[in-house]
Amino acid sequence: MFFENSEELAQNKLLLLYIIDKSKKLLTNEQLTEFVLKEDYMNYFLVQQYLSELVSANFLEYADTKDKKVYHLLNKGKATLSYFENRISQSIKDNINDRFKQINKNEKKATQVSAEYFKKNNNEFVVNLKLIENTETLFSLYLNVATIKQAEKICEIWKDNTEYIYKNILNMLVDDEITSV
Repeated sequence: MFFENSEELAQNKLLLLYIIDKSKKLLTNEQLTEFVLKEDYMNYFLVQQYLSELVSANFLEYADTKDKKVYHLLNKGKATLSYFENRISQSIKDNINDRFKQINKNEKKATQVSAEYFKKNNNEFVVNLKLIENTETLFSLYLNVATIKQAEKICEIWKDNTEYIYKNILNMLVDDEITSV
C-alpha cells in the first residue's frame, strides 16, 4: 500500500484540481492520467485513488458527454482550489500552464477553423467557411448573402458549431442520419 503524509496527499489532490481547472477542454480519465504520469507528478494508482476520492467528496464530477466520460470541476472544488492554490509550487503551476499552452498550440496547428466574408458588390457579400486540418483543407464553402449582418451571423455560427455543421453536411450528402446539437 502507498503511504503518504496528509500534506502530500492534499497537495496531490490540489494538483489534480488545478490541472482540470487549467485545461481548456474537459479531460477524460485517460487524458488526465497521461498528463500526470508524463510529468511524473504521481503514480497511476495514486491518480486513480485521488480522482475517485475527489468525485466521492463532490469536488469533481465524472460525467458522460456526447461520446465520452469527462471530469468537471464542481463549485466545491473551485472554492477549495482558489483558497489553497498557493500550496502548489509556482514551478509546477508554470510547468502545467506551459504544457497546456503547447497542447493548445499543437491542436490549433492540427485543426483550424476559418470564417471570413468580403463585399462582392453593393448588395452582396461572399462568406467563406473553411475547416483545415494539418494544412489540408477538409471543407470549404462559399455563400452569397444579401447583408453584412447575415455574413457576420454565418461566420459566428460556423466558428461556434464547426464540428456539428461539418458532420451534418457530410451526413446530408451521403444520406446518413442528421445529428442534433
